[in-house]
Amino acid sequence: METNGLDGVRELCRRVLEEEAGAHGWDHAERVWRLCRHIGALEGANLEILELAALLHDIGRAEESASRGKVCHAVAGARRAANILEQKGFSSETVARVTHCIASHRFRGENSRPQTLEARVLFDADKLDALGAVGVGRAFLFAGEVGARLHNPEVDIAETRSYSRQDTAYREFTVKLCKIRDRMLTETGRRMAEDRHAFMVSFFRRLDLEVRGDR
Repeated sequence: METNGLDGVRELCRRVLEEEAGAHGWDHAERVWRLCRHIGALEGANLEILELAALLHDIGRAEESASRGKVCHAVAGARRAANILEQKGFSSETVARVTHCIASHRFRGENSRPQTLEARVLFDADKLDALGAVGVGRAFLFAGEVGARLHNPEVDIAETRSYSRQDTAYREFTVKLCKIRDRMLTETGRRMAEDRHAFMVSFFRRLDLEVRGDR
């Protein structure tokens, strides 16, 4: 691995992503990077490709935010990552493999399904960071960003809107996060998702009981 090149990419990503909102900032990128190293080693992935992709996977977030969601951060990020890697002297093969990981890590809408092992590992690592104890923390962090309440079990989820005061951490789990477990693409990712999913189910059950005054 080109250590100096990796270190340079890491520092650049840190500077850029520290400006992002908490849920998708530099700490998220670091956690995804750690998960990629862990899952990638167990799955036999190319760690050079994977580490670069993990660090750069959300580099297009600012462009998506500025467009109010009209620009896909995965597509924009792949383009920006290609320029960064080329400027730092990485080979065309490395650039192509890394940018595929980034472009496919969202895997919905215009994004293609991850085709390589490294892309599948990045996809799983990014989704795993929305589950478990970290997932609970991120869900409440996001709820705070949009001004949501702590918990609203009395409200019909079907009548709530995203990015509103009703968009609580519980709503986020019920509407979206509870489905992540079934989307994993690697064996290691599936095992980790099962455990993290179970934790979130237990947490929100307990939260509901405490809010109701039953525990």
